This record gives sequence, structure tokens and C-alpha cells, in this order.
Amino acid sequence: IHQLFESQAKQNPQAIAVTYEDEQLSYGDLNQKANQLAHHLRSQGVGPDSLVAICIERSLEMIVGLLGILKAGGAYVPVDPTYPAERIEYMLEDAAPRVILTQERLKATLPNTNAKVIALDSEWKEIARQAKTNLSPRKLGLTPRNLAYVIYTSGSTGQPKGVMVEHRGLCNLATTQVQALGLKSDSRLLQFASFSFDACTWECAMAWSSGASLHLAPRERLMPGEPLLEILTQQKITHALLPPIALAALPAQSSESLNSLSTLLVGGEACPATLTQCWARGRQLINAYGPTEGTVYASTHLCDPRDEGSPPIGRPIANTQIYILDAQQQPTPLGVAGEIHIGGIGVARGYLNRPELTAERFIRDPFSQNPEARLYKTGDLGRWRADGN
Repeated sequence: IHQLFESQAKQNPQAIAVTYEDEQLSYGDLNQKANQLAHHLRSQGVGPDSLVAICIERSLEMIVGLLGILKAGGAYVPVDPTYPAERIEYMLEDAAPRVILTQERLKATLPNTNAKVIALDSEWKEIARQAKTNLSPRKLGLTPRNLAYVIYTSGSTGQPKGVMVEHRGLCNLATTQVQALGLKSDSRLLQFASFSFDACTWECAMAWSSGASLHLAPRERLMPGEPLLEILTQQKITHALLPPIALAALPAQSSESLNSLSTLLVGGEACPATLTQCWARGRQLINAYGPTEGTVYASTHLCDPRDEGSPPIGRPIANTQIYILDAQQQPTPLGVAGEIHIGGIGVARGYLNRPELTAERFIRDPFSQNPEARLYKTGDLGRWRADGN
């Protein structure tokens, strides 16, 4: 995924890559800083499929950290510093990362660990001695089948589980969706999601692969309602991915006043008809569906404000398949409910350290000629409509 970023940095090094309050980094500057960090991480033994935890507050350092880990060949494990101490301890114990990236003020909040702890702010002088050059994925031994990240999902019961996502699924999402969403180098993407959710990965990947600018803000300035509306207006955001609950908290009249907001995705929960009727006028409103195990989202639907009822979750994105199967793993007839199964390039490798659960939820794909192909059993119910959604 980082090669898509490097391509943009080479073409437009002066373009703004990321902003946070009154700070910003160009594509060229961000590339060089991430490269310095990547070389430093290599000196700490990070390589393909090495897990590197990142526990950092929303900031430019967060983006440098994510990109630097990927460039070193490692897979990042986001750990939200606002999580309860016991959850952070469990995640770090389960992932057993080689390195933890953090900030000096957060070091004291981390549990005891065998990992090498690096504070990006206080140790940057040492990191900045490293080379600013790109690392060759070929020399690192990095392939599309290596891990890009491991994200812990809360799960309905029990301990969180780490979902292992490979580069190929994220690259497929980025390269196929940039065109579908009309992202260009002058687009302005909101970074809204907590970086412990894969929606944050989508925000970064979409910006990196299109040359757009990514706009961060402190958590309190992104609170649904007037604060979020102010950010969307001030920053002239063109593209955003929001959960329906956050969209519902925005004043209804703001739908017409946010002229710059050309593309809006909703996901993470069912989208009510009232939102589509309000927000689909004058812009692209896309209802997206998919679990973390399917690399952010697996299907999309372009909403029409004239439609009645809640929007469907649409059709699979490129290089993705969706099957509605009954208890015998057979496709259900049109209109008959069954369990949604996701296949294709975006299916995750499985759950970290959970082979039994992986075998249960990631099953062999009986519809593929490839013996290694897997379907993910989502546990969600759906049905095919006559219109193909």
C-alpha cells in the first residue's frame, strides 16, 4: 500500500499530504520522515509480518508512524491510548509486538512489556539520523500476501480478537475505490475514525493512493453535531466516511450548506431512510457494508433520495464476491434470507493466535477454482433483491 503513496510523493512532492490544526506535511516531507522511521525500525529487526504496535494520540506523528511501519515491511497494530488499561494490556500481550511506537507523555501509561518502546517525539533526533530514501519491498522480501495491519475487533462476547489483513486487500480497496469515489489530487479527506478502527485505514489509503490531502483534528473538534459541522465547513472537506449516528447528529439544514462535500460514505451500522432522503441530494451518498475481516467494506450502494425505505448494502466491490448461503452452504433463492459470506481478494488471513476460530469463520470457498480461496462467514443475514442489490 505504501508504494501507492510513494508514487504520489514522486509526482507531487509539494502537495499537502496531511494537516492537523495549524500543522501540515507535504507528500515529500511525509515520505522522508516515514522513510527515516522505517530505516530505524529495520535496525530494530522489523521486517515482513513483524507486528509493531502504535499507541499515539491523533497527530501528524500518528500518520508518520503508520506509514513508517508499513515502509519497514511491518504490520501495524493500532492501540487507542483512550482504551481501558486492561484492554491495552491484553492487546499488547496477545500481539506480542517487536516494537511499540508511542509519545513520551504516554509511555508511563503502557503496561510492562518485552517490546522495544520508541517515543516518536522525544527520540526523533536519533531517528532523523537515518536515511530519507525509500526502501525496496523486493529487498525486504515483502509481497502482497504479507500483513499490512492487525486490528482488534471488540467482538460481541469474550476478549477482542486481532484480524490479520494483507496488503493485497487494502491495495484492491484503494485502487478500485479511488475512481469510484471521484478522488483526485485536490480532494480533501476527513480523518474522522479512531485509528483503532479500519475506517481510519480507509481514510489514509484513499488519500495516499489519490494524492489527496488528509485532514486531522483533535477528538473534541470531531464530536457529532456543531463541532463536526465546523470542521467539515472550515476544512472544505470533499470526502468523508461517517457512521449514520454521527451524520444524524448534524443539523438537517447543513446538508445544503456543505457545498464542498461531494462524496459521503456511511457505514458501520444500518442507514435509515431519513438520512438518505436528506443527504443524497446534490452529492454522492454511498451506503457501505463490510466487517473488518473483509478489509473495511465489501459492498456499496449509491443512494437515491427518491427511494423509500432503508437503502440496501448494494453490490460487491471489484474483485470481491458475496454469497447468501443457507445452513447447508447452498445459495438461497432470490429474496430468501441466508447468511452473508464474503469472498475475494479482501478476505483477511484470519485471527491472530486463534486457529480454531479462524477455521470456523474462514471456510474454503466452494465456488472458486483456487484451493486456497476462502469465504468469510459474517454471521449477518441478507437476501438478494430482484434489482441485483
